[in-house]
Amino acid sequence: MLIDIGVNLTSKRFEKDAHQVIERALQSGVGKMIITGTTIAESQRALDLSAHFPTVLYSTAGIHPHHASEFSADSLAKLTCLLAEDTVLAVGECGLDFNRNFSEPAAQRVCFEAQLQLAVENQLPVFLHQRDAHQDFVDILSGYIDQLPAAVAHCFTGTQAELQCYLEMGLYIGITGWICDERRGQELKAIVNQIPLDKLMVETDAPYLLPRDIKPKPKSNRNEPAFLPHICHTIARSYQCSYELIEQSSYTNTVDFFQIKTG
Repeated sequence: MLIDIGVNLTSKRFEKDAHQVIERALQSGVGKMIITGTTIAESQRALDLSAHFPTVLYSTAGIHPHHASEFSADSLAKLTCLLAEDTVLAVGECGLDFNRNFSEPAAQRVCFEAQLQLAVENQLPVFLHQRDAHQDFVDILSGYIDQLPAAVAHCFTGTQAELQCYLEMGLYIGITGWICDERRGQELKAIVNQIPLDKLMVETDAPYLLPRDIKPKPKSNRNEPAFLPHICHTIARSYQCSYELIEQSSYTNTVDFFQIKTG
């Protein structure tokens, strides 16, 4: 059984058929999905949606760096309440994104650090985002990593040097359909087997990052958690190992990381 650690099921692109999307995932062997929280409102919606599919859907609660300018004492209080819910398993998506700077870097740093502190206080893992901000990201995270139960670099698309840095820090690594992109994903495909199998997790980041080599390509051009097995087959080829080994390793890591009850 696979677990998709990053699904944006609260996206408007799933508004009309979220339940069917979940059913297709289950039929494809994706037994559990973790809905990504990116704002206070989306984190609440993720929690509400997970209530309809107990033991299948879980969620995170956090503020994405794009929305860091919305961060306030009130949002911190609301995050604290969300994190008290049993099905909210991690803090995030949080981190730094200097690619477009939808929020000013200074605001991003404040928001990121506040969420790391919240994760330490609640002893919850963190679901991390980093784009074009590696050194600042590492500098901030380094002050908290030893106090955190665990952390995952969600949707890793970085360089070999960044990968080694994250592994040395003890981070888990989330791999998406980026690895299936013959244009942009070649470096990732070449280095993914450097991730120890006990640090690997898998995700779709649906509805984004539809694997470019998937056939037949959906008319909607929308990614779904049902496509996670396709991504795992690509990962397995890069490791030169069986699909079953990727499935089992990522499942075990995810259950341990998020403390998911399977009994």
